[in-house]
Amino acid sequence: MINLITIQQAVDSFKELIESSIIAGGIKAKEAMIRSSRPINFIHEAVKADLNRKGISADRIHPPIGASKPELKLAGFIKQKHQDVCISPKGYIPESEIISDGILREATDYYGKDYTERTISINIRSQMSSLAKNFDTLYERTIAEAQNLHVRCPKMVLGEVYMIPVKEYDASVMDDNIVQFIDKVGAVEKYIKSFQAINVRLDYTCEDYKYERVCLLLVDFEQSPAKIYSSNQNLINDGLLDEKSTASIDELSWETFTDSILANYETRFGS
Repeated sequence: MINLITIQQAVDSFKELIESSIIAGGIKAKEAMIRSSRPINFIHEAVKADLNRKGISADRIHPPIGASKPELKLAGFIKQKHQDVCISPKGYIPESEIISDGILREATDYYGKDYTERTISINIRSQMSSLAKNFDTLYERTIAEAQNLHVRCPKMVLGEVYMIPVKEYDASVMDDNIVQFIDKVGAVEKYIKSFQAINVRLDYTCEDYKYERVCLLLVDFEQSPAKIYSSNQNLINDGLLDEKSTASIDELSWETFTDSILANYETRFGS
């Protein structure tokens, strides 16, 4: 029987790996743990598990549930790139072809444009420190990933799961093997508004920089279990968002993420 992890279990496991590495070896151990991809792989597994619960058969989910490889390497307009989580199209067989135009002209696409366009691709990322400082670079990269695939495959359904802490781990005490958090709140409102701007691409003839659905995972890792925010009211209650703010987490929440992805796909390609 397949073990289907929940998003709460995934976030708590992420927290455990990060904090145990700090206690064992300080900031270098924490950085090595992040580079290993072991923490973020828990979020990958939660996405795959939720898709399976919603009726997607395990043999169409790539990489397989419980594994981090093999990933599908899909060709877009700018580059070919391994995708974090994919759902392959039912009834379609990959057909290798030589790309005839664009930057990848004369490169081999091992799946073919038709197959690629009918594949659902979901990227999973996290940013655990320097949220304000690194924002521009991270956001530009997020937009570029969507454009790369949408320019070549306009109808392709793309998802993005992006996790950030509402309070950052305090790097100044990590080398004392102490897990502590910076009291000041990070750029929560800025991230919400920015991801709202690239969320819900309904018209596949335009806005190629958008995703069909984005999930912004706002997590308070200081709490045990870690607290995942899914509503504006919870953010307001905890002093993370001003009551008069126009930012809204509602359409970026985990609870409706996979449902939205699958509904959009059905609208474009059928069930």
